[in-house]
Amino acid sequence: MQFMPQLMAVAAAAVMATSAFAQTSNDFKLEKDRITADYKAAKDQCKSMSGNAKDVCEKEAKGREKVAEAELNFRRDGSDKNRHDVAKAKADAAYDVAKEKCDDLKGNDKDVCVKDAKAEQVKALEAAKVNQARTDNKMGDARGANVSEVRKDAAENVREAEYKAARERCDAMSGDAKDTCVNDAKRQFGQ
Repeated sequence: MQFMPQLMAVAAAAVMATSAFAQTSNDFKLEKDRITADYKAAKDQCKSMSGNAKDVCEKEAKGREKVAEAELNFRRDGSDKNRHDVAKAKADAAYDVAKEKCDDLKGNDKDVCVKDAKAEQVKALEAAKVNQARTDNKMGDARGANVSEVRKDAAENVREAEYKAARERCDAMSGDAKDTCVNDAKRQFGQ
């Protein structure tokens, strides 16, 4: 008789789970429609702006849409791939907005701004890769064994992106000051 309550609990959980999946599909569609409506409303607000401010506004709206869609997919199934996609969407959205903001600048200032934006994107993407490798490692996945390798590659990629940004800042200088700046950047970022 001890077995019967457990069997009933399992059966009830199975019924609830299957009904939740049916509702989840409908909720998913409603949420997707809401995201699309929010994007359209945000884009409509950008119409009153002009120039680069309008472009930045549109990039922000598009970025919010992409992040919301990635988060929706993650909430739907909670997979590690979707968790990584959320981090990637956030990094890409932030990069697109930052790069668009750089359009207000001219010359070397613009170049530095773009390199800084790229360095931030690389940092975020590499952090997502490291988190993915850690998750794989916890799951006992064969790929998870290389967490330290992924971390090493990530650090190298981040250093390289930061070096490029620092080198770009040095381009505003000339002569010995520029040479010193480049050498300091090489030393600081191990290039």
